[in-house]
Amino acid sequence: MRQIPGFLLQHTVTVEAYLGSGSKGDLYAAPEPVRCLIDEKTQQVTNPGGQTVTSGSSYITVPSHRPAPNSRVTLPDGRRTTVITIARADGGTLPVPSNTQVFLQ
Repeated sequence: MRQIPGFLLQHTVTVEAYLGSGSKGDLYAAPEPVRCLIDEKTQQVTNPGGQTVTSGSSYITVPSHRPAPNSRVTLPDGRRTTVITIARADGGTLPVPSNTQVFLQ
């Protein structure tokens, strides 16, 4: 499987993976930097609950990156948002790179 070329990953976001809810509120993993390519485009996506919602931006990164819905993401400009859903593109044996696209609120 070919991966998205590293030179295309021009941006870095910080992801705090959603771990669930506890007695004191939502729980998140430690922040981790993720190299990516940000796409600032508003579009309609379907969340895991089957509802159509508006995504204000997304980022594309390596196929092994799979943050859970509700994970927190800090964009390079400092804005904080959350993951709505992800989409994987698996190029298989085709001459196209595989990647994960993460849709954000």
